[in-house]
Amino acid sequence: MTRYQIGELARMTGLTVRTIRFYSDSGLIPPTDRTTGGYRTYDTDALARLKLVRTLRDLGVDLPTAGRVLAREVSVTDVARAHADAIDAQMKTLRLRRAVLRAVAKGGEMELMNELARMSDEERQRILDDFFEEVFGPYELDPQFEQHMRSVRIELPDDPSTEQLEAWVELAKLVQDPDFRAAVKRMSQQHEEKRREGADMGPPGDGQMEAFNFAIAQAREALDAGIAPESAEAREVVDRVNANWAEALGLPNDDSLVERLRELSDFADPRAERYWVLIARINGWPAMPDHSRERAWLREAGQPFG
Repeated sequence: MTRYQIGELARMTGLTVRTIRFYSDSGLIPPTDRTTGGYRTYDTDALARLKLVRTLRDLGVDLPTAGRVLAREVSVTDVARAHADAIDAQMKTLRLRRAVLRAVAKGGEMELMNELARMSDEERQRILDDFFEEVFGPYELDPQFEQHMRSVRIELPDDPSTEQLEAWVELAKLVQDPDFRAAVKRMSQQHEEKRREGADMGPPGDGQMEAFNFAIAQAREALDAGIAPESAEAREVVDRVNANWAEALGLPNDDSLVERLRELSDFADPRAERYWVLIARINGWPAMPDHSRERAWLREAGQPFG
């Protein structure tokens, strides 16, 4: 029967003589026999056990667990599954740390980013739920609208990009901003009042969306052309935008139009649009259009809806 001394085992397994001797002294790989000179020898079964221990250790399994595998107290399958799960958790943590560090390297707030990134999905959603409870809870809103808003989930992936992590931090700060909450509560209150008056509080019709898109396109052209919002050229842009809105709303292009556009603007806080831009970025959805630059230009130019 084939016998191996420790030096031969070391050459065959890539382990050091010292390591093999330690495994042998601890009873993990006991010697099969001894030579007349007192040197330990090991058979092929001991070699196989040693290779198994080496593989388990390479995979991060601790020695006590490796011993339990050799003693058949636990199967290799069970150990592999448990350690794979542990590695998955470690990898998730490391990926989040990497995203946090990259975001911090771009100038982000380290402590805040780390705290928000480490939250569970339930903890992240709780931030949104708390927001909706405050801004919607006291009011009777259109059920379909409210259900849609509350149904959106935060789905930050296990391996978020720097942009996704930054978007989540910005969103968390936005929905916890007292000024933004107050603005949404005002919108909710007005929504309830107009609904009681019988107004249609459903999504805007095609005509209004076309008028909005026309206004955005006009503002974008003005921005690209370098037109200052306080200039005479900007006034001409606003006149075109208002005339188009008057046609879409069926109103004369006078003070009644201005009043109506101001009413619409009460339900069109630019930060609400930013909310959806951030949600899409966090969840990896197709990018939502961000009209913040164009709307800011329109407001500076005096366009009532902005």
